[in-house]
Amino acid sequence: MVITADVYLPPEEELTVQEVNLSGPALRAGAFHYGKYCEFQNNEFMLCRSELNDPRKCISEGKAVTSCALDFFRKVKKTCFKEFTQYANCLDKSSTKLEFEHCRKTQAVYDKCVLDNLGIERPQFGYFCEVKVHDTKRPKPEPKKPDVYPDYTPYLPDDYPRPPAKYGSRFHWME
Repeated sequence: MVITADVYLPPEEELTVQEVNLSGPALRAGAFHYGKYCEFQNNEFMLCRSELNDPRKCISEGKAVTSCALDFFRKVKKTCFKEFTQYANCLDKSSTKLEFEHCRKTQAVYDKCVLDNLGIERPQFGYFCEVKVHDTKRPKPEPKKPDVYPDYTPYLPDDYPRPPAKYGSRFHWME
């Protein structure tokens, strides 16, 4: 992509946020509950990205996602740190692909802790694949207008003579 002087790039201060500084196994361990906890913010961000098709216009929604993730993992650390750590370590050390099947016992302990302390039930299998309607406060974007070219070739008039093809039709199966 070519960037010219006309392209607006946000300043560094607007882009700088605190990162979610967790390892892959820890993110995988908390993924289901995090997805349920931050579902609205995630859906708002993804809707913004798909409607506006410009990541620069969705910076505030992205910041809300990061803030929600930090809030969730801080609550988990405060209430279920031991269970979460055991579950993440099990995922990390039981297989090279971080598979859940080897850690169902530590998962059950972690799920119970999150349910008891945070009130978040682990979503059923396929929950995040279900179709959902997201209600947003953002205004609906303007529909994209078709491109208009001043030097386009006009169509042939309807009464223009159309002789049959010189060597027959390309669609031989339709003859």
